Amino acid sequence: MASSKEYLDFILEQLSELNDITYKAMMGEYIIYYRGKIIGGVYDDRFLVKPVKSAIKLMPNAEYELPYDGAKEMLLADELDNKEFLVELFNAMYEEIPTPKVKKKK
Repeated sequence: MASSKEYLDFILEQLSELNDITYKAMMGEYIIYYRGKIIGGVYDDRFLVKPVKSAIKLMPNAEYELPYDGAKEMLLADELDNKEFLVELFNAMYEEIPTPKVKKKK
């Protein structure tokens, strides 16, 4: 089941306190980037984030879910109505997530 654009818009509105949030549509789902790093995504109208230490610490009771078959488990983000929490979560996660490798042109 693909995610709805309405759900993506809701998530983007909740993240509106942050600068440099972008997304990329991919096979009916949406990858969420913060300052160029993949933080998580919208999968089947669920907002999932990478299970890095800071996210686990901030959401100790979060459920682990698969974004799609064959993928690594991610954390189901809770407190989606709390913009302040989401800002804290993204800023904490940003420091832990490695900078994407630059792809060489062929």
